[in-house]
Amino acid sequence: MRTLALDIGEVRIGLAVSDAQGRVATPLKVLPAKDVLADGAEFRRIVEDWEIECLVCGLPFTLAGEEGPQAASIKEKAGRIAKARSLPLHFADERMSSREAKRILREEGLDERAMRGKVDMIAASLFLQSWLDARNGRES
Repeated sequence: MRTLALDIGEVRIGLAVSDAQGRVATPLKVLPAKDVLADGAEFRRIVEDWEIECLVCGLPFTLAGEEGPQAASIKEKAGRIAKARSLPLHFADERMSSREAKRILREEGLDERAMRGKVDMIAASLFLQSWLDARNGRES
């Protein structure tokens, strides 16, 4: 089952996609949040071209494991996106995914400016991979 991950931010939404077997996550793209929330043409094309069957959205948790202050807003936005595309929606713990994404990009030699726009799709691929591993019984 091909899954699309969404790292929902105020300005941008990072996208990552799984392979058809639902085993490997790959960063895909970053789109403007307003376009995804409006079910814009580019987002619709991605869902159709990749034959997406399921959405996984990163949910911010505190370090204590409780839903963070942004969780309600993220759930509402993710619900709108899933409903517009008639796709099942799951949530994944996105704790530390952006920090880890920045670390990976820094190791590749990117500065903060060059990272902009890449962090969100890398973060989406990280929490999607964790979700896929848990779903397939391969805890990381």
